[in-house]
Amino acid sequence: MTDAAETHHVQIEYCTQCRWLPRAAWLAQELLTTFESDLTELTLKPGTGGVFVVRVDDAVVWDRREQGFPEPTAVKRLVRDVVAPGRSLGHAER
Repeated sequence: MTDAAETHHVQIEYCTQCRWLPRAAWLAQELLTTFESDLTELTLKPGTGGVFVVRVDDAVVWDRREQGFPEPTAVKRLVRDVVAPGRSLGHAER
């Protein structure tokens, strides 16, 4: 569990024009399930222009324009490295 003084937030910005809300919501569910005691906030931010960006504590960890659409396990690893370094993700590590 996260130290009470330590807070972590994730933001998923998605393109409303592209109808990517279901994809963003699904990824949010995956992250909230995996890091339920490590995240203090997860927000979905509507955007335009083909945006799909995942930020942890305001730092971009995934940008669709540079990396394509993420697999949930890839994003989970990146989020874990910030909010719970060293924690095993079990089968997602393989």
